[in-house]
Amino acid sequence: MNALWTSAEIASATGGTASADFAVSGVAYDSREVGPGDLFVALTGETTDGHRFVAQAFAQGAAGAIVSEPCGEPHVHVADTTAALDALGAASRARTGAKIIGVTGSVGKTGTKEALFAALDRGAPGRAHRSVKSYNNHVGVPLSLARMPREAAYGVFEMGMNHAGELDALTRLVRPHVALVTAIAPAHSAFFSGEEAIADAKGEIFRGLEPGGTAIVPYDSPHRDRLIAAAGPHAAHIVTFGRDKSADVHATEAMRGPHGTQINAVLPNGQLTFTLAMPGEHWVSNALAVIAAVEAVGGDLAAAGLALVEMTGLAGRGARRPVALPNGEALLIDESYNANPASMAATIRTLGEEIAARRLVVLGEMRELGAGSDAYHAALAQPLIDAQVEVAILVGGGMTPLAESLAGRIAVAHVADAAAARDRLAEMLRPGDAVLVKGSNAIGLARVVHALAGDIS
Repeated sequence: MNALWTSAEIASATGGTASADFAVSGVAYDSREVGPGDLFVALTGETTDGHRFVAQAFAQGAAGAIVSEPCGEPHVHVADTTAALDALGAASRARTGAKIIGVTGSVGKTGTKEALFAALDRGAPGRAHRSVKSYNNHVGVPLSLARMPREAAYGVFEMGMNHAGELDALTRLVRPHVALVTAIAPAHSAFFSGEEAIADAKGEIFRGLEPGGTAIVPYDSPHRDRLIAAAGPHAAHIVTFGRDKSADVHATEAMRGPHGTQINAVLPNGQLTFTLAMPGEHWVSNALAVIAAVEAVGGDLAAAGLALVEMTGLAGRGARRPVALPNGEALLIDESYNANPASMAATIRTLGEEIAARRLVVLGEMRELGAGSDAYHAALAQPLIDAQVEVAILVGGGMTPLAESLAGRIAVAHVADAAAARDRLAEMLRPGDAVLVKGSNAIGLARVVHALAGDIS
């Protein structure tokens, strides 16, 4: 297999000067993630300087580095390492023949990105590429582009934002053939005047579409027409997806069974019946978006269906884990990575579908909701009641409105932090219970998951 980048290619892309001939097989900017053969990009930020970790990167096997300071190891010297990473990402995009899909949305973008990758990789093994983790910002996107193998047939890139204008810059770098918006919800609403402004910011993704490109829009969203209007000047094709029968891609049937949800999907050019392993109505919507995108890039729809039945939950985003207890097991549903009002309500509904002796939740406060924060938190009371949750462990001061709304209706333990939540849950968890753990990433509920699932002591 060809090298990912040679020093000459890196120098040409970045306008830098190579100190020696070298070739790399990967790219990293976090020295802790550097592996043998990687290129280390020494980024300079507000709180740290990657040049401090150049020696560590080479000790871990780096084959070369991009630097803006003197370096005794093989490197490409540039004036600005952040600009160089952008340039390397742009050069990767320029050289590829891959079909590129950009994914954004207030909820579901990481799961949809992963499902799209699985679907495309199932049809073209080893030739699909995607951004890993949630590398979806001004650093993560060019890094993900720079990592794309030159032989890739498909590239799937997640793009996030919390301010207007951010997606505009990212999508012009990614230049997708297909741009997909999963859903609009009040995430990061502290930085926007309302959901309409969030929809406008998400609609920026269409501005980078390649000529002849396709915009994929959630039909069931109240902001559908706003997104279609945003896509109109840039998209040659606009495809909608959703449960409504008027959507271009919709489900005529979605029946939950012991092995998943069987979906009969209607597409613009045919039909597809497949089983979706991931539970929850929100995942039916995500799957329809995936199928729409696979068709738009000419992928293998049958292989995509097989991938969706094989796909299980991602860590922090729906992974289902057993918790060993003295007389049996409990089920832990790991949604600990992030939360907003829409994703909270969706996953609580999914918990309500679980057959369990008791249903419990550990919910961390939702951040960046602005003036509506108290109301958004209090509004979770009804979904919890509808899901017949018996115990709610609420984490953080922002959960006070919900604790007050649930008083006398559900057993509530309101605690200060993740460590206290872990201890309270460990005390009360019983065999046969199902417990959902979800909250904004800053609350640190992943520690609760790891401790209970036995990953850490």
